Amino acid sequence: MDSETQILKRLLSLSNHIPEVVLLKQTTESTNDDVKILAQQGVSTALVCSETQTQGRGQHHREWQSPQGNIYFSTLVNTTIPLDGRLALETALNLLHMPCICNLDLYIKWPNDLYSMQGKWGGILVEPISAHQAIVGVGINLFPHTSIASLDQQTTSLTQLAHLDVSRTEVIAQMYIAIQNAVQWFNYGSQNLAERFNYVAMFKNRMVTFEHAQGKIQGIFTGIQSDGAVCIEVDGKINNFYQGRLRLLEGTS
Repeated sequence: MDSETQILKRLLSLSNHIPEVVLLKQTTESTNDDVKILAQQGVSTALVCSETQTQGRGQHHREWQSPQGNIYFSTLVNTTIPLDGRLALETALNLLHMPCICNLDLYIKWPNDLYSMQGKWGGILVEPISAHQAIVGVGINLFPHTSIASLDQQTTSLTQLAHLDVSRTEVIAQMYIAIQNAVQWFNYGSQNLAERFNYVAMFKNRMVTFEHAQGKIQGIFTGIQSDGAVCIEVDGKINNFYQGRLRLLEGTS
């Protein structure tokens, strides 16, 4: 079992940015909710991680299945510029560059799903508290679980994609550092965001279905623009959206 002391020691060896509070749990309702409570108590930086969640949630309050043994992680971040959707994209990009997985063939499905060619292995949920403070939650599938096979998309796990010769403590520490790096990229204006994201964008140049507030369209996903908006080409015209759900068009492979 990992301990808070082990996490803090590892973070001290990797960075000079140490959270005020570190909590490791076997189970919790939601790590994002745990961090929200800490923020309400006046804590400005925190890391909460659990082995399972009973009320995990994803984007648009969809249920996030949280079987035992994976990593369910949340942290409190503070930005120098007002929050927008680019923070989630920067978080995904920096997670892909964690040393323990940076050599794997990994992708991001806009805006917040961590993917491989074998399916989804993680997801991100950013919940703003104020204009300059947010909870960043990340769920990562370390191991395969039959209980998540009923989801409406393919899933996989990091142990299925590669042999991870690192401890949970190491993965958790690297996740925290990656998110701090993401905040720095965001604070400096997310330079070259479109170029960096489009290089690892899942389903780029493929026919997709995009669900948005006004309905649903089908077209070619051409990537994102510099402000993080998704670009869908329909009959030669580019349509930009900041919110919605991107899915590969059924019947394509």
